[in-house]
Amino acid sequence: MKSLFQIGLITLVLALVGSTIPSQAQQGGKVKSKHGVWSIICDTPAGASNEQCALMQNVVAEDRAEVGLSVVVLKTADRKAKILRVLAPLGVLLPNGLGLNVDGKDIGRAYFVRCLKDGCFAEVILEDNLLKTLKAGTTATFIVFQSPEEGIGIPVDLNGFSEGFSKLP
Repeated sequence: MKSLFQIGLITLVLALVGSTIPSQAQQGGKVKSKHGVWSIICDTPAGASNEQCALMQNVVAEDRAEVGLSVVVLKTADRKAKILRVLAPLGVLLPNGLGLNVDGKDIGRAYFVRCLKDGCFAEVILEDNLLKTLKAGTTATFIVFQSPEEGIGIPVDLNGFSEGFSKLP
């Protein structure tokens, strides 16, 4: 099975989407609905004619309050691709990428594609196999690295993910 986290797909994502959905902390959008621990947040990006919506959750590592993530799922404006975007804090080790486990199963790694003042983004096309895994899962653990040896696992509750994704415009 090919890796779900491929750098070529990430490049495509950047070309299709750019950075239209910032972290919820600076989000000017409105919460349209709640689904378990997930929220659908919508906003009209500068220069866009249509509203963009994303399924989001912000989490913090249980043992490190300074390490948090914003997990964002969205559909491209042309509705041809689904994107999983994760904003990690500045200071993460970029070459190691962002690891993902769902219910203890290693899914792979996504590479960071850019850093802005709020943190660093990792993005992938949300392929059908990964989407099914997330919908059926209980907990996704995203792993950021502060050194080559030290990974910090940040659990993300998947309660409401499937319902929220089905309601995402």
